[in-house]
Amino acid sequence: MSSGPVTAKGAATSRRILDAAAVEFAERGIAGARIDRITAAARTNKAQVYGYFGNKDGLFDAVIADRADQLMSAVPFDADDLPGSAVAMYDENLRDPQLVRLLTWLRLERQPTGSLGRAADHESKLTAIARAQAAGRVRAGDPSDLFALVLSMAFSWSAASIVYAATADEPEADHDRRRRLLAACVRDAISPGAGPPD
Repeated sequence: MSSGPVTAKGAATSRRILDAAAVEFAERGIAGARIDRITAAARTNKAQVYGYFGNKDGLFDAVIADRADQLMSAVPFDADDLPGSAVAMYDENLRDPQLVRLLTWLRLERQPTGSLGRAADHESKLTAIARAQAAGRVRAGDPSDLFALVLSMAFSWSAASIVYAATADEPEADHDRRRRLLAACVRDAISPGAGPPD
């Protein structure tokens, strides 16, 4: 794979490719995505795509990393306010459900088990949870299990939900009701008073 674009024009082309590919992969998955549609939407050519990203799999990996970085930048993580972090994640998934769809395709087509995240992405969060546990602010338990639980609760109404996928155009009262419930459930789940896990 190329080291990436080195000029402002190249960076703009790379950004257009990533954005077009995110739409294509989110709608059609890895197998169903077509480079021809991506290049047409990005107003570029296959040589640019392959030059920057190597192949379709490399492009998909770059899209996942790009969208995950955008999500992490948009949603602050605070181990001392896991309910607030969960609500922020709920709101971000409403604003942009694309990453959830991309991760669902990743789970379906490439990685049916294990962690979808890069270990380095979660390390600081798990360390922060462990510190909050040591200080008695978060219940005992494996920090990675607690992190997975909080994320799963935050994604309860996302595009990956098997029960109900919320959208931004629903009444604000519905979102407020879900936010309150989500915050309360996360608070209860991570409360140090909840007792140690079995």
